[in-house]
Amino acid sequence: MSANTRTAAVYRTIWRWHFWAGLIVAPFLLILSATGTIYLFNEEINDALSPSLRFVPARAASVPVSRMVRAALAAHPGAVSRIDLPTAPDRPAVVFVEPHHGPKLRVPVDPGTGRVLGAFVYERTLVGFADEMHGSLTIGTLGDRIVELAACWALVLIGTGLFLWWPRGRWRAAGVLWPRLRGGGRRFWRELHGPVGLWTAGLIAFLVVTGLPWAGIEGDVLQRVSSAAGIGYPDSFRTHNMPGSTPMKAATGEAPWTLEGAPMPQSAMPGHLGMHSGHAGHEAPAATDDAAAIAGVDRAVATLARAGMTGGYRFHLPEGPTGVYTAYTYPDQPEGQRTIYVDRYSFRQIGPEVDFADYGWMGRATELGVAIHMGNYFGFANQLLMLLPCLGIWALTISGVAMWWKRRPAGRIGAPPRLSAGRMSGAVAVLIVAGVVLPLFGASLLILSALDLAVTRARPQAGNLASAEEHPPTRG
Repeated sequence: MSANTRTAAVYRTIWRWHFWAGLIVAPFLLILSATGTIYLFNEEINDALSPSLRFVPARAASVPVSRMVRAALAAHPGAVSRIDLPTAPDRPAVVFVEPHHGPKLRVPVDPGTGRVLGAFVYERTLVGFADEMHGSLTIGTLGDRIVELAACWALVLIGTGLFLWWPRGRWRAAGVLWPRLRGGGRRFWRELHGPVGLWTAGLIAFLVVTGLPWAGIEGDVLQRVSSAAGIGYPDSFRTHNMPGSTPMKAATGEAPWTLEGAPMPQSAMPGHLGMHSGHAGHEAPAATDDAAAIAGVDRAVATLARAGMTGGYRFHLPEGPTGVYTAYTYPDQPEGQRTIYVDRYSFRQIGPEVDFADYGWMGRATELGVAIHMGNYFGFANQLLMLLPCLGIWALTISGVAMWWKRRPAGRIGAPPRLSAGRMSGAVAVLIVAGVVLPLFGASLLILSALDLAVTRARPQAGNLASAEEHPPTRG
């Protein structure tokens, strides 16, 4: 095989990977970019669509938090799991209620008067639907795995796309660095596709990489690695009744990424001298209608106030007799994250406060990436920056599908033909490493390789059968 033939074969092989990866994951990337765009502007959208639930008259003082909880439960009898304290004087508190009948509710309450403003099911709002669709396609674990797989293969699209874009021989900036929006047909779409991909590839890759910590499989891998290496949650958590303690996310349902797997402390039950039985194994947080836990809310809030946490935090009630009051801040800039635990019996703070500076380097890097990913870190400019890759995905998908549609033979898929590219040890090594780092992607590679091998072996047999039919053996 000559050098030119080998180069052409490699190009065709990379093109084939790019084609199939794009064709398979394009619908999911469109969904992720559309729902991601909605969530980028979630505060603005919610304010515009539901102002009566989002704003209250500015107040100088607030009623006790326990009164807000009781008002929400009076309007919607059931159990309560969490209260989000107001982030500004003109914002309501939000009580998370699990009614005796019906879906979970979020109940905004005017902190100045204790008046219930209404209630809504988060998943039935535009932002809530986009959030669910973005994470799991609204179909639970299966959807989470599909989204994770699409994200992994998006990295293949980016890598192969940049290889195909790379100029060969003489080239001009127009059509390579920026699109020439003239002419028509497939050429127009090709010259749009390449430059858009060039200028958005880095941002799209950033969205994928910073989104993977939320994925079911890769997120769990990263949590385990960071915990084992001591580069995730702080060492102080390792004294919290391990291995019996429940991870923070399992106990509260939501937590900063770094603390999702951190073991929770437990309240010291009177008469037990600080020895507690574990309560591991819960996969979802339990709401409570425990009158004592609700009555103790104000004393726990007072403990938090003495520690300097006075508002704008998420407050979780204790789960069970050894549960704790948990409060954490989740500001737009993660450097301001704080987490405090309060004993439900003594109302004393348990252990030291945990701040962003206490996280390991992987935890800090992930939290920063998440904040930028969500468009929170540097305000409106951050939102616009993250909007660019979302729009880029749509432009790339539309132009890619248009190119394929215009070149494909009638009635056929028109995939680039499979050619032997000779030795591609570098590309194979990259795929192997990626398959180890991204287990779900690695599993999909093994499955596709097995299918490709089966098809390849079946074709010669089919060809031999066809040849035998066309040229049957003659009798002597």
